[in-house]
Amino acid sequence: MKSPIRPGARRWAAVASAVLLTGCASFSQDGGMADVARMTSARIAQPAPLKRGQDAQAAQSEIKALLSRPLSTDAAVRIALLNNQGLQAALADLAIAEADFVQAGRLSNPGLSFGRVRGGGEKEIDRGLSFDLAALVTLPARSRIESRRFEQAKLQAAMQAVKLAADTRKAWYTAVAAAQASSFADQVRGSAEAAAELAARMRAAGNWSALDAARERAFYQDAVTQQAQAHLQATTSREELVRLLGLWGPSLDFILPDRLPDLPAQLRSPNNAEAEALSQRLDVLIARQDTQATAQALGLTKTTRFVNVFDAGYANKSTTGAPRENGYEVSLELPLFDWGGARVARAEATYMQAVHRTADIAVRARSEVRQSYAAYRTAYDIARHYRDEVVPLRKQIADEVLLRYNGMLASTFELLAESREQLASVNAAINAQRDFWIADTDLQSAMNAGGNTNSRTAQ
Repeated sequence: MKSPIRPGARRWAAVASAVLLTGCASFSQDGGMADVARMTSARIAQPAPLKRGQDAQAAQSEIKALLSRPLSTDAAVRIALLNNQGLQAALADLAIAEADFVQAGRLSNPGLSFGRVRGGGEKEIDRGLSFDLAALVTLPARSRIESRRFEQAKLQAAMQAVKLAADTRKAWYTAVAAAQASSFADQVRGSAEAAAELAARMRAAGNWSALDAARERAFYQDAVTQQAQAHLQATTSREELVRLLGLWGPSLDFILPDRLPDLPAQLRSPNNAEAEALSQRLDVLIARQDTQATAQALGLTKTTRFVNVFDAGYANKSTTGAPRENGYEVSLELPLFDWGGARVARAEATYMQAVHRTADIAVRARSEVRQSYAAYRTAYDIARHYRDEVVPLRKQIADEVLLRYNGMLASTFELLAESREQLASVNAAINAQRDFWIADTDLQSAMNAGGNTNSRTAQ
């Protein structure tokens, strides 16, 4: 007849089984990078070539191929994900979190003690082998906590990658628009210089007043200043893009497209935008993971509030002229002065802090989505207004002035002045188009990552 298994034995058997299962924790093949790449790809609408410790030669070959032709936005994002050293440093945090997770699933090393006393012709030897039973019992809970932190590190890494992609897109739009503006600034200066030279000749011939000649000269000087500012803005914007791409040396000679992409035929739909943001925004998911991990840590704190140190082990003792003595020893810290109340109170306060932080992030997420969509829609309306109304109207005026000039009904100065006005309206249209694409990127960030609604718009 089999003897019944006592309840205490069942509990210890369950603990032992959990310890054995948890003790098998080992490093994954890819260090969690596949999950990070999957989350990133779902949010940037293109494959994410994320690898830790990737083959540098293969990466550089791909980057060189992408830089051999005019750089598109998608190509710029891919280069940044391959080559940005700041992202690689952030991915190292993922390896650290995985190491902590694996470490939490492993048993603590046993302690070995040895003592030898000799005197009066006698010799006494003590030997001991001890284990941290408290760490053994709490090992499954600690492993679960570190597992959640590892998942949270994956979300953090994906958030870094998504933000890098958004920053790269905005830097690309700004750099292309600045290069266009710089080109138009050159044309404006050329027009102003021609007008100033013509005014100087007519003034020398006595056919032009000093006031009009000075006015044309002032237009030219303003154009020179604006040209210098436009060139500096183009250089600054390009360097910002270079930093995000992680380029240097010969790679700096990449070519940008001549113009920004056209406005889309249809706008993004705002339906269920807030709900989608709460379900897929990485900062919201990170906050939720943090709250769950804190809750588990609170449970562990309550479990161990009275037992901080609990060691048990085998011991034996040898004395000269006496048989070896065997036994065991237990070391337990008595809660006489510290009953663990402060630790539990701290854990509870930390948990409530995480709960309120998660709620705050959720409120901010909803607001940022609404704000980003309003900016997106307004930027689209302004850019379309310039494209459909302002620029065509300026072209019509310029054509009419040219007809009057050909019919000797308008002066050369009127023709040049109208040319400058037309270039200025085209330049404003470029800036409006750039602002739309930046607003479009900010809206995507508000939906996917968060924290990008207050982006700086280049002037």
